[in-house]
Amino acid sequence: MEHFVVSARKYRPQTFKDVVGQQAITNTLLNAIENNHLAQALLFTGPRGVGKTTCARILAKMINSDGTEKEDEDFAFNIFELDAASNNGVDQIRELTDQVRIPPQVGKYKVYIIDEVHMLSQAAFNAFLKTLEEPPKHCIFILATTEKHKIIPTILSRCQIFDFKRITVKDAKDYLKFIAEEQGVKAEDDALHIIAQKADGAMRDALSIFDRVVSFSGKNLSRQAVTENLNVLDYETYFESTDFILENKIPDLLLQFNNTLSKGFDGHHYIAGLASHFRDLLVSKTPETIELLEVGEETQKKYLEQSKKASQEFLLQGINLANDCDLKYKSSKNQRLLIELCLMQLASITFDGEKKNSRHFIIPPSYFQKKGIKPIPVKVPKQENNISAPIESKPVSVEKKAFPVESLKVNEPPKIALKLDTKHASGLSLSSIKAKKEHLIKQMDVVVDEENLPKEPFTEADLIKAWNEFIEILQKDGKHNLASILSIDTPKVKGTVVHLEYPNATNKIELERNQYDLMLYIRKTLSNFDISLSISVNEEMQKQYAYTTLEKFEKLKEKNPNIDTLRKTFDLDI
Repeated sequence: MEHFVVSARKYRPQTFKDVVGQQAITNTLLNAIENNHLAQALLFTGPRGVGKTTCARILAKMINSDGTEKEDEDFAFNIFELDAASNNGVDQIRELTDQVRIPPQVGKYKVYIIDEVHMLSQAAFNAFLKTLEEPPKHCIFILATTEKHKIIPTILSRCQIFDFKRITVKDAKDYLKFIAEEQGVKAEDDALHIIAQKADGAMRDALSIFDRVVSFSGKNLSRQAVTENLNVLDYETYFESTDFILENKIPDLLLQFNNTLSKGFDGHHYIAGLASHFRDLLVSKTPETIELLEVGEETQKKYLEQSKKASQEFLLQGINLANDCDLKYKSSKNQRLLIELCLMQLASITFDGEKKNSRHFIIPPSYFQKKGIKPIPVKVPKQENNISAPIESKPVSVEKKAFPVESLKVNEPPKIALKLDTKHASGLSLSSIKAKKEHLIKQMDVVVDEENLPKEPFTEADLIKAWNEFIEILQKDGKHNLASILSIDTPKVKGTVVHLEYPNATNKIELERNQYDLMLYIRKTLSNFDISLSISVNEEMQKQYAYTTLEKFEKLKEKNPNIDTLRKTFDLDI
């Protein structure tokens, strides 16, 4: 069995041209060497795995090269690497300063590479100050660290600082593609892209992940194998989730989320990824920002296709909801319910509560076509509040001689084609329910050529009879609360206005919310569409009703004084 060398060591760059994603720094160092403008104290800082130590070794080798040495010459006698994590005391630094005075035996310079320099103690830093400020001509110090803020300012001021940046996903993916070709591995573009994303800007991490995935899947590296091995949520999960949201399929969406949790994924990771997915869809909608989409070519086509289905308003609202859920996740006592509620709200953004289509028809046009009735123009008043755009006037057919009362049902109000605004509140929110109630009431104000509507005379007795019939219908339908409210007062008629008086505003508001079906039934039954409803509140009436046990006893005592005698005789409690 041959000894295996990990890719991070096997493919470590040997020249500045091989360094990935740090062109600005490598060009600066090359020019400094060529122009003899190199400082004697350098500080390489940046995230892990971006090439700090590699560049330090390449630099140490290049400054000692004069063109006459062998290709495999590494100048090991002139390069000293010190790990400050384990050699962070004053004694080690004193030994180093003593060695500095000795000139090199081979080459021009002695190079000291101190890795993780931020781990040095305060006393060690102070012992190193003088040597770092005025080193011998034959000595160069290269300090490397991931945490520059932990180095004391007096050290920083004596060094020439080079800030290494995170390696971009594109650069990491291109380098992984080169290594895959070197090893004879067939890798999908999306698979390498996921590895590059998972590495989070560190080339060493990307190479380690690449070795692990190749060990898992062999010479064929697919996106599915990468996601399975790395235990990351695939793009397909979020594409499917977004389709369910856009189609308002809440049950399917919740089942998919449950399936995701059963595979061992964290809910926090899922909702954060969904917010990022919405962001990528928003980026895909504009050609100028398409370059911000860091995905493979095949996945990019899927993003472009799905972005056409989702509006910009939906995506912005979706990002806001998902981000808000992300922020609340850690403090939530029921984290699963929090995410499920967020998913239901997302699936309700484009849902109007009854139909996915934003156009509503009160009377279908096909009804009048079958009857052979010609349409009559409808005068539609200007809408307010919940309908932001002006409503287009649509022709509505109404029979000229007689209104087709027998063809209408109580539970199916006559419909008029109204073009509503496409902006809808969530079908599960209180605001959408209130807006829908208000819209039903506003539909009653639509004026349909009054001359052709029936206006037959009626008596108060006819009204009370129809009123009681409607109460019976409500009781059969299980709407006992509304039936009880209608039974509180007997309606009185003045002309075509029905007057009602209630003891409190609560009853009035409840009846106003449900008056549409009531008035439609009364108007149809009495064949008079001029009938209107007037509701007033009389607080004195409230005193007529007994609510507490004592009030009920007083009411009974007024009707029959012997009840009080009975109570006193047997010493009864109220």
